[in-house]
Amino acid sequence: MRKILIVVERARGALDETAFEMLSAARGLGEITVAAVLMGEDLGEPAAELARWFDEVHTFDDPRLGQPDGDFQARLLAPFVRREQPLVTLVPHTNTGMELAPMLAARVDAPLIADAVTLEVAGDGVRAVRTVLAGKVQASVSATGGPCGVLLTVRPGAFTLPDVPPEAAGTVHAEAIPDDPAPRRRFVETVAPDPGAVDISQAEVLVAVGRGIEDEENLDEVRSLAEAMGAELACTRPVVDKKWLEKSRQVGTSGVTVKPRVYLALGISGSFQHMGGIKGGPFIAAINKDPAAPIFDVADVGVVGDILDLVPLLEKKIRGRKA
Repeated sequence: MRKILIVVERARGALDETAFEMLSAARGLGEITVAAVLMGEDLGEPAAELARWFDEVHTFDDPRLGQPDGDFQARLLAPFVRREQPLVTLVPHTNTGMELAPMLAARVDAPLIADAVTLEVAGDGVRAVRTVLAGKVQASVSATGGPCGVLLTVRPGAFTLPDVPPEAAGTVHAEAIPDDPAPRRRFVETVAPDPGAVDISQAEVLVAVGRGIEDEENLDEVRSLAEAMGAELACTRPVVDKKWLEKSRQVGTSGVTVKPRVYLALGISGSFQHMGGIKGGPFIAAINKDPAAPIFDVADVGVVGDILDLVPLLEKKIRGRKA
């Protein structure tokens, strides 16, 4: 049976959910063995958790792997990938993954598709969709690898999380780690992100604004509405281009992929670049004064009107119900 390898990352000691998103993508490819590859130290507990979901779990447990090091990881993984000969190896498209994947691909002489948002088997290879030209174009890319298959980095949030683990428990295999090669880098420190920064990819409710806001001063009313809803503020690329909001709040193929439960789109046309960043099938409500806006084709509730008139009324209603 063909095999898919999934490189698992840990965030602040916990398993990163990208592992389970990539598992969901792999399970959609049919009858295939899905194996997790976990690198780090003290991996007993996370390996046991992964075994509830994956057919196989391969651990590289060593204090030298306590901190991310793409170069060292690639040198350790290359012989393992040559031995396993997977159809495809999936790596999260994160800072660590973007360093690891090209180094590993070069060492095992395998093609690499970066920042994939879809995945399917195509004969003896794979086909994926990725965005190019700053998100303006979606490209369908096919690749057929040799004995070591194809490597892909997968955009976080591109696939939904699986609901429940399969009935059969996977097996855990501890991989031997030679003394050489030794790391060629020395860990210095981890710089924590700004505690005031927001991660809209984790928000359950989002209020997103597009060019229909017309002026930066009008954002204050949208912020007030978001506060009333207990939501985070998001936006489209034109708002970022005007420097009205920071890039970290941009939803779309060239921005952040989000998976909220509720998405309120204000003055957003609904281009495929923007909608490509919304996953998980949220409840979408849209307000736009253009009745032909594409956003109405995907919205669960749509209102034709001027957001500058309707936002204050909507906030008043929400605050009134809370009171």
